[in-house]
Amino acid sequence: MEILDGKKISEQIKEEIAQEVSAMKERGEKVPHLAAVLVGNDGASLTYVGSKVRSCEKIGFESTLVSLPDTTTEEELLVKIKELNEDASIDGFIVQLPLPKHIDEQKVLMAIDPDKDVDGFHPTNFGKMALELETFIPATPFGILELLKRYNVETSGKNTVVIGRSHIVGRPMSILMSRKGFPGDSTVTLTHSRTKDLKAFTKDADIVITALGSPDFLKADMVKDGVVIIDVGITRVPDETKPKGYRITGDVDFEEVAPKASYITPVPGGVGPMTIAMLLKNTLLARERHNAK
Repeated sequence: MEILDGKKISEQIKEEIAQEVSAMKERGEKVPHLAAVLVGNDGASLTYVGSKVRSCEKIGFESTLVSLPDTTTEEELLVKIKELNEDASIDGFIVQLPLPKHIDEQKVLMAIDPDKDVDGFHPTNFGKMALELETFIPATPFGILELLKRYNVETSGKNTVVIGRSHIVGRPMSILMSRKGFPGDSTVTLTHSRTKDLKAFTKDADIVITALGSPDFLKADMVKDGVVIIDVGITRVPDETKPKGYRITGDVDFEEVAPKASYITPVPGGVGPMTIAMLLKNTLLARERHNAK
């Protein structure tokens, strides 16, 4: 069993990007600039955005945090997005989800210029991804692909089961794992809450990618020996024995499943760090694209 160490690989990727940024500075070129829009003060969102800003500083990117109160109207947010779309100094930006209930997330995502959509959520970018055209791949799926690639995990001809059909992870992963090339060329089954006898699918899987948000859902009796496990789930489970009063748990019962796995991602330290690294990678790609125009 080998751990797919997202923390280690993400640091490697950040170091590679930092070297590219350093070379840009030496040539007197503009460095990549990432902006993040945060509406309200959701704890998890604040933590995540703060981590993105720190990562930008570490690798030499410019970063802008647009922090808006949770009373911001949909119209006001759309005006701010228009400003960011038209600001030539910003290469890419993200709107941190979830948004307050009174704001239509889909309308907001549609308003982002696809050329600055480094989250890869805009339908234009999603469609290009499905057609295997060059585009921004959503950061979490992009991170999973990079982990598989750097650990040289064989995917061709493998039976891959994806659990969860969200537009952010599950559905894009089902498309990406079936695309031509490496990582890809898998036979993919996309399972979800309405799937009957889920265990029958996971027992037969060579690769299981789970993005449910259901702690310790995947047990040892649901997988075969030698399986590759990618755990995208992340849930705070109350635990009085921990200093913070909770522990972070994935969708996979790690202690049970790890002995049967050939490769497995830990939670935390697996897919999570890769998401931020690939968001930075997408911002670098956005800057290269804008320069090429």
